[in-house]
Amino acid sequence: MAVGLLPRPHRFDVSIAVAGLLGGVAMWALGLHTSGSGLLPASWGLIPLAVTAGMELLRRTRPQFALVVGALALTFDMLTPGNAATIIMFTDLAYAAVLYGTPAAARRIPVITGLISVAVMLGFLIWWRNPQALFVGLGAGIVSFGPAATGALVRNHREAAEAARLRAEQTALLAEMDRVQAVTAERARMARELHDMVANHLSAIAIHSTAALSLDDPRTSQDALAVIRENSVAGLNEMRRLIGILRDGSGDLEPAAAPTLDGLDALVAGARANGLDVGLDTAHGKLPAPVELAAYRIVQESLTNALKHASPGRVSVALAQRDGVLDVRVTSPYGDREGPRAPGSGAGLVGMRERVALLGGTFEAAPEDSPDGKIWAVRATLPVSDTPQGDPT
Repeated sequence: MAVGLLPRPHRFDVSIAVAGLLGGVAMWALGLHTSGSGLLPASWGLIPLAVTAGMELLRRTRPQFALVVGALALTFDMLTPGNAATIIMFTDLAYAAVLYGTPAAARRIPVITGLISVAVMLGFLIWWRNPQALFVGLGAGIVSFGPAATGALVRNHREAAEAARLRAEQTALLAEMDRVQAVTAERARMARELHDMVANHLSAIAIHSTAALSLDDPRTSQDALAVIRENSVAGLNEMRRLIGILRDGSGDLEPAAAPTLDGLDALVAGARANGLDVGLDTAHGKLPAPVELAAYRIVQESLTNALKHASPGRVSVALAQRDGVLDVRVTSPYGDREGPRAPGSGAGLVGMRERVALLGGTFEAAPEDSPDGKIWAVRATLPVSDTPQGDPT
């Protein structure tokens, strides 16, 4: 900002002011005048010329003030023989007032200048009583209304272009947000699937390998190694299958069919082979595929957690369909555990909670008291009808 109240003028505005002033002085020196009234000497025309040139310095920063002062200078110039440079610079002030002024001024100025042009035409027509007065009104319109209307058109075009640019930026931002959300959701889905497919096998390997190392019993070690080999081969096959899916079907691997509740017997049998005492009680009819998959994964993860953390005792798995929902309940003994344990990260509980949330159900997992002592209970309620179209995987 310059020293004082007035802001520093734009360089282009300075160029307009200097060119207009020098051009006007040259016209005055050559005796080139417009059809002014001539009530004042021609030298007096330099005053409105200088004032209008000064207002050109404010055309961008103080457009409305510059237009008002320029209009007064043009009125004074009409009392002299007139200077074309003053008129030309005034037209630029009218244009700039609409282009750079406030939105309200941009709406008012074209209307006001149009009314002034009509009023001038009618006034001279009544005064002269001669059709020549129409040309006076036309000249007033060219000097005031024309530039103001042009400024309004340019401003509207710029605002439309800016609005289109902002819409394009918003569209790009929304598209990027959608992409990030899609990537995040896909990563979460992959994490759940990887955890559910492999964690059970790795947990069994960890438990039995620890037992084999801690117990000096050849028979126990042999049984543990058999379980370790079985789970490592199964886990490796699952990993290969998942890698094949992630590589978009490269190789001969095909995605495995989504597990259903028909596979719970095999799942429980595998848990029993890993040393769990599991009881299964199911009572349900035909269920939507997303509900079956979510219920299967919840039971699978609960059995894996029981294998890693539960105390010795009975593990119960119960599924019951009622009132448009499927209730899934898995309980296991809770308390201090002797013997080997597998580390847990909490990702399994997070995955189960996410699966239930995608279907619009409820999920709880916490210790509670029972007639047989302290137990860890996992409860999930999955809506069977009007299931949201989420991806439970």
